Amino acid sequence: MIRVCHVTSVHSAKDVRIFHKECISLTKEYEVYLVAPNVEDETVRGVHILGAPLPEGRLKKLFSLSRVYRKALAADASVYHFHDPELMFIGLKLRRKGKKVVFDSHEDVPRQIFTKEYLPSWLKKPISVVYAAIEKCCLKRYDALISVTPSIVDRLVTINQNTVMVTNYPHIAEMNTNQRVDGENTDYVCFAGGVSQQYMHEYILDALKYTKTRYLLAGQAYPSYLEKLKRHESWNLVDYLGVVSHEEVSDIYQKSKVGLVLLDYTPNAGGHRGSLGVLKMFEYMMAGIPVVATDFDLWKEIVEGNDCGRCVDPHNVKAIANAINYFIDNPEKAHEAGEKGRKAVLEKYNWNTQETILLGLYNRLTQQL
Repeated sequence: MIRVCHVTSVHSAKDVRIFHKECISLTKEYEVYLVAPNVEDETVRGVHILGAPLPEGRLKKLFSLSRVYRKALAADASVYHFHDPELMFIGLKLRRKGKKVVFDSHEDVPRQIFTKEYLPSWLKKPISVVYAAIEKCCLKRYDALISVTPSIVDRLVTINQNTVMVTNYPHIAEMNTNQRVDGENTDYVCFAGGVSQQYMHEYILDALKYTKTRYLLAGQAYPSYLEKLKRHESWNLVDYLGVVSHEEVSDIYQKSKVGLVLLDYTPNAGGHRGSLGVLKMFEYMMAGIPVVATDFDLWKEIVEGNDCGRCVDPHNVKAIANAINYFIDNPEKAHEAGEKGRKAVLEKYNWNTQETILLGLYNRLTQQL
């Protein structure tokens, strides 16, 4: 079998996109290796994981990337698939050795730089401009590029015409086949994910004042942001569970009447166009609960086009409250919306469709070996 190798210096070895979706899908046709930071070498579900020891801290890590290169080189693969911006130069080194190289852009990095709170405001634009120039110089020499959403794909295709979209739709295998039952009397709305400002939690707390619901909230929180939320007058309507397991997330969805995914109109999210890289919305649909989501153009096409929720301006507190109240006050409509969401995932928005695209790209690359 042809050997392929995914490489990351940032993500977990068991990252959902890298390991559970892309690597495992590739094992159907290839021998798959994965270089990841600070893990023991092991083979899991047919993927050979190679650990690269990296220090903590951004600068120390950058000066230690030779360790990642050596591990990748030791895999002796025919195709290398990179997932982090700092690895672009390693890809070029391997290409000079006759390897096929792919870059997977999870984020719109030039725009994402403007959201980095640790960077001084005056420094963000120069860094973004310099990064964009380096990215263009490097990625035009790659054999293929991948990204998760149309806005990034549209930008990358101007750099390299062999760019495809492989987005983050969920696995059908993870869908709960049990009939959904409301086991709680409480009318919960929920969110399980990154508890950060970009998901508009303060606005959700403002909206709770106009509803009869409680907010079932889970996920890793930035300490300063969590303290800000705890000072909000509606915090007494929140049940915050902290970081929970995958099984506990499923339980949260079972208890909830509505799933909230109110992402701000940030450049990294595609502005008003939105992004398909956010898995949260599809998780709610898969769980059979109606979605209240940001009115991004892409999300309106999915949510309103499949009649599985409502899209609102995430800055409009009354609109958020009205959308929540509609589904709480109309349980039959909520049930119908949930079932339509599940049907849409089964038919369209699932990883099987993306696996076909990924395998097709790899087949074209390996035919050139």
